[in-house]
Amino acid sequence: AKVIATDIDPFCATAIRLNSEANDVGIEFLGTDCIGTDAGWDVILAGDVFYDKSFADRLMPWFATLKARGAEILVGDPGRSYMPKAGLEPLAVYEVAVTRALEDSLIKRTTVWRFA
Repeated sequence: AKVIATDIDPFCATAIRLNSEANDVGIEFLGTDCIGTDAGWDVILAGDVFYDKSFADRLMPWFATLKARGAEILVGDPGRSYMPKAGLEPLAVYEVAVTRALEDSLIKRTTVWRFA
């Protein structure tokens, strides 16, 4: 199996490298916007991607194209405003401890969704 991580935020490269080392897993990092491309991925994991309307509007058609050819798409979302109300089914809910310096509460509830 091969794991490829991609993010448009350059700081993510370091976070992904540290996570990879901590879990003894090899991960290739692409610092590019891959929306609209298809490298034949079997599973797409998208984390906290519905924070911006224009970004969410670009994602959903791309997810639909990937799903139509058989890809599994899982999205982690903490309840962002631009998360679509249709096309996603909940799989699991997690409560995560967070710091008040970054969030408005001590516990953040987040859901893992499957693109249906």
